[in-house]
Parts: sequence; C-alpha cells; structure tokens
Amino acid sequence: MEWVFSIENIKEIAKEFRQATNGNTVIAFHGPMGSGKTTFIHALCDVKGVKDVVGSPTFSIINEYAYVPADTGSDGTKKIVFHIDLYRLKDEEEALKAGIEDCLYSGNLCLVEWPEKAPRLFPRDTIHAFIEVVNDKTRRLKITNI
Repeated sequence: MEWVFSIENIKEIAKEFRQATNGNTVIAFHGPMGSGKTTFIHALCDVKGVKDVVGSPTFSIINEYAYVPADTGSDGTKKIVFHIDLYRLKDEEEALKAGIEDCLYSGNLCLVEWPEKAPRLFPRDTIHAFIEVVNDKTRRLKITNI
C-alpha cells in the first residue's frame, strides 16, 4: 500500500495506515534523516489517543506512552505504545542491552525508527514502512511485510 501525505492530511493518513496494518504490533519505519518518521509516529499516537507529549527518543532510545484507546469499543483499560529510536545504537548487541527485544515481543504497539540497526531482532510479522521525501511539504509512505 502507498500514501502521499503532507502535514495538512497526516492524521487522516495515519488512521488509514493503522487500519491497513491490521493491528500488527511492530512497525519499523525506514527513511532518511528528516524524512518525517517521528512526525508520522506522532500522528499515529494522536490517532491512538495518546495524550502524553510525543517526541523523538533519539537519546532515551525508548519512550513509553500510556493511553486509553480512542475507539468507541474501548473498555477504558490503559494500553502502552513504545516509540523506539535505534539511531544511536551501534549494533544488535547494544539493542539487546537496551531492552529493545522485550518491547518488540511484549504485545504492545512498537513504533521503531532506524530498524536497520538491529534487523534480526524483529518479529516475522513486522510491518515495514518506508517514508521518502517527495518535496519540502510532501512525503510518500509505503508499507510491506518483508
């Protein structure tokens, strides 16, 4: 699947994207620096009902956000989103030491930037999202299950 979006329609595309991922819990975001990975993840968190401040976990590696699902079928139980940024890690060993594997196999939604730093840690059903810059205001997003 593929979408083209800008900041004006990012939440609409985030909703469509989440529906298209069929509830998969691990989504790996690929794209160059400045392509909008964190911005799109922020929109996904908004769509999920996260009220916490969503920011880049470049230095913390893992940000954890608690939320009550925004959908009408919610029973009010809090859920967790892990926002993970592997950019600063050297390799999979550092990712393991940071607890990345625990997050990826927790059953919670995991939104991961720079997954190519630890490719063998990801579950088989990981959705891979590729963001590319079309121009200064527009991005293209494609998803695959590699």
